[in-house]
Amino acid sequence: MSNLGLNNRNNSGQRLGITEPISLGGPNELDVTKTQELEKFLAAAGLYESQEEAVSREEVLGRLDQIVKIWVKAISRAKGLNEQLVQEANAKIFTFGSYRLGVHGPGADIDTLCVGPRHATREEDFFGELHKMLSEMPEVTELHPVPDAHVPVMRFKFSGVSIDLLYAKLSLWVIPEDLDVSQDSILQNADEQTVRSLNGCRVTDQILRLVPNIQNFRTTLRFMRFWAKRRGVYSNVAGFLGGINWALLVARICQLYPNALPSMLVSRFFRVYTQWRWPNPVMLCAIEEGTLGLQVWDPRKYPKDRFHLMPIITPAYPCMNSSYNVSSSTLRIMSEEFKRGNEISEVMEANKADWATLCEPYPFFEAYKNYLQIEIAAENADDLRKWKGWVESRLRQLTLKIERHTYNMLQCHPHPGDFSDKSRPFHCCYFMGLQRKQGVPASEGEQFDIRLTVDEFKHSVGMYTLWKPGMEIHVIHVRRRNIPNFVFPGGVRPSRPTKVASERRRVLEPNVSTQAVLEGAEDSKKRKREDENVETNSRNAKCLVAAASSSHEVLSSNPLVSTVNACSIKVDSMDINMLGKTRKEKVENNIEHGLKNLNNSVEVPPQNGEVDGSVRCSHPIKTLSSSGGSPSSTEAEKIAIEKIMSGPYVSHQAFPGELDELEDDVEYKNQVKDFTGSTKGSSAESSKANVAEEPLTTTSGTVPCTILSPNGGLEELEPAELMPPLSYGNRPSSTEQKKPIIRLSFTSLAKATGKST
Repeated sequence: MSNLGLNNRNNSGQRLGITEPISLGGPNELDVTKTQELEKFLAAAGLYESQEEAVSREEVLGRLDQIVKIWVKAISRAKGLNEQLVQEANAKIFTFGSYRLGVHGPGADIDTLCVGPRHATREEDFFGELHKMLSEMPEVTELHPVPDAHVPVMRFKFSGVSIDLLYAKLSLWVIPEDLDVSQDSILQNADEQTVRSLNGCRVTDQILRLVPNIQNFRTTLRFMRFWAKRRGVYSNVAGFLGGINWALLVARICQLYPNALPSMLVSRFFRVYTQWRWPNPVMLCAIEEGTLGLQVWDPRKYPKDRFHLMPIITPAYPCMNSSYNVSSSTLRIMSEEFKRGNEISEVMEANKADWATLCEPYPFFEAYKNYLQIEIAAENADDLRKWKGWVESRLRQLTLKIERHTYNMLQCHPHPGDFSDKSRPFHCCYFMGLQRKQGVPASEGEQFDIRLTVDEFKHSVGMYTLWKPGMEIHVIHVRRRNIPNFVFPGGVRPSRPTKVASERRRVLEPNVSTQAVLEGAEDSKKRKREDENVETNSRNAKCLVAAASSSHEVLSSNPLVSTVNACSIKVDSMDINMLGKTRKEKVENNIEHGLKNLNNSVEVPPQNGEVDGSVRCSHPIKTLSSSGGSPSSTEAEKIAIEKIMSGPYVSHQAFPGELDELEDDVEYKNQVKDFTGSTKGSSAESSKANVAEEPLTTTSGTVPCTILSPNGGLEELEPAELMPPLSYGNRPSSTEQKKPIIRLSFTSLAKATGKST
């Protein structure tokens, strides 16, 4: 392989990255031992494929390469090209993603790219003739073309191996067998879809060129991917990070510690990103403007880029932010996970914890008291697959809208996976944990109204152009004790919540802050303290049972009209006053403030009268000579990490939810109805009318309840009442909808029904 010569590039003295390394120290005996334990842990977790499976994948790729070569010759002859051009016609298969990086596991799909000549079109030839050829082959199953995606793709299984196949049409008449897709000239005269399709291969190859030791990079990345999945932060579509994001973060750590073994790289991963001040961008190389005029990431030029909360920049031209999906809620969750990982890593250095402790699954259904449950259903498996893909692409918008409409006071934690009830075919559920923002003084009787937010989300989902009868979506509120059993392993609910902290205290030394290490996210820690306070003060608290009405959903074939348990969370007087200041005013003020500080935050030396778009460190970094674990060396390392960042990279973040208007979901952005004319479904007005006709049952009898709040005050749970409608454009008002409301008072969400008016 051509990459073997790159395995020990760090020994050549070549500096990789935009700064000097933090440490050039090599491994000690403990590092070697810990790395061996890490590799055994990965093997025991089943993260390596067998030799037989590896051979099978290679055979499939070879067969696929033969098929596209036959295909391109056939279409060349059909288009009337002369025999010489027909014989010279060629297409080539490239791989990218986890397979190309060498970190794929058993059963993982292979990301592939077919590069074809200028006369082989995407619409007619790739999604037409090639699709027809594949559909007629018995070894090809589950063939699913997605031509309207942001990056058009054809998905299928070939001899049981899952394949995602993209297509890039170059401006060449003949595709050479030794084609190098990493050259910028390959983008000459390429259409946008081709540029996007080529990006995966170009980024993957560049990552492998920019890491000092490929084998150490692969082992570290394999572990970090596994850790992220166990901790519930591996999902690009849910607003966390996907495979390419984790690869870029790990590659940067490898640059900063070029001689470290994987065990130390994992530890330093958590140390660096715990200390990282977002939105300072993570970059493997300087951003180059290029000569083809393609747009690159630059928040100084492009307002859209200023909304990015966690920029992780791709190293291949055109450089882009690979993590634009991250929201303030998901960034907070990942930051807490980095902090937890850092603290456990420090304990592991004293042999008080192991790799399994670091990778304990996040107890999502024990971490919150209140959840949103998003249920979807369809008539058959094919409809469910399409409907599921569309809804998944919109779930991030629900998180963003809730953040925006509550001014970030109500925080969401989306679960990255989905769950299916085996007793209900063609049905699945998604869940979001809900909590009031931590660290803000609680206001008595505080509520947030998100009924209109949920309706707005439903309306967005209902704009699916491929909608069919039977495609349904329902959003309901569930408390922790009412979570359905099918979400738990084996369908069995745990007898009582796991005492996460007590289990980990047996592992950690007594003088370590076990609460921070073991509880993980800050919300989990504070909820635990709240639960303890409630138990301690239960004698003095006024306890009651709120007999809230539970109006069940009436399933409807039209997702715009389907009934939901609408989510109403009352806002206190302070927040209502905030609503008096328009979003436009706040945005303008923050843009002005951000731009004033932007020039002072980053030092970008001009070159030939132009800026190169790269972020430079304003202070020289003193390279640490060893990786020692003494307090003095750790402190020096923290100072070095600080110097990597040239100061806060100020960006406009007044309303994180604004990004949902600026950055649409790329894969499904073309599958949205145009509601300006007559389309399938109904308009916003007809939706409002239909909603108003929904039956409503009201049950009275709620009485006040007092519990202890996190800040030591008392929390009054009042009967939920309908609020005057908040003004969000032309959306239906809460009184018109006559829907039940869900109220969140600090950490409690209570179901109640609004009174009809």
